Amino acid sequence: MIRVELSKLVRSRRTWVTIALIDALPTLVALLLAWTDLGPRPGTGPAFLSAVLTDGTLFPLAALAIVLPLFLPIAVAITAGEAIAGEAQQGTLRYLLVRPVGRTRLLVAKLVAVMAFVVLTVLVVAVTAYVLGVLLLGNETVTATGPATSVSGSSMSTAELLGRTGLALGYAMLCMLCVAAIALFFSTVADSPLGAALGTLAILVASTLLITLDAANAVQPYLPTRYWLAFVDLFRDPILWRDVVRGVVLQGVYVVVFLGAGWANFTTKDVTD
Repeated sequence: MIRVELSKLVRSRRTWVTIALIDALPTLVALLLAWTDLGPRPGTGPAFLSAVLTDGTLFPLAALAIVLPLFLPIAVAITAGEAIAGEAQQGTLRYLLVRPVGRTRLLVAKLVAVMAFVVLTVLVVAVTAYVLGVLLLGNETVTATGPATSVSGSSMSTAELLGRTGLALGYAMLCMLCVAAIALFFSTVADSPLGAALGTLAILVASTLLITLDAANAVQPYLPTRYWLAFVDLFRDPILWRDVVRGVVLQGVYVVVFLGAGWANFTTKDVTD
């Protein structure tokens, strides 16, 4: 079942169009930065964007900071929201369940396919951003052992940069697993993929708005989007683990709760369509 879902994902033209659209914004930003040679002042704009004019190897992190708050979650919400609700709307869900495929197995296969989409998208964005960063932006530090600059201003070896970048990409994927879990839950509840996606986006938008509201200080540490950009702390010297660890724990709690709720609802749901 997992192989079938992965095959559908890879063969779908919509998958590649979506990835291309997500990748287009960081690409446009790289082209504009290279053309104008004007970056945001330090401390303004997306993380790492002010540093990429002198160190293009950091552009994958800037690209991640660009797509993570909005574009990638929207794509994940739509993809995961369609997982069950889309099959129900098309009338194929009942057919799938008539076959010797358990509901839990089907739900796991859908989740794996969504996360494969996330991994594929993040890797495409990161690789494209690295190539553009090296070719178009500052690359004075790009040598076999040359240092890159951390957020704190200290130098990082190539091995350190690659290791911390891997951790950052893994952290971003965990955040998107949280989005997928929420959307998958709504997909087992809603009658249409659009309703599931909109329900997920409503939670994410509300969380983002509450983070900016002083009156919501008491609930801010528990909002799903609170620590999404904590991966920046992985590039400080020394690494600030506090928000990263809190983010991992918080995302893990949301994943367990919403996947559990989605599983409980789907395994007891009366499928008639």
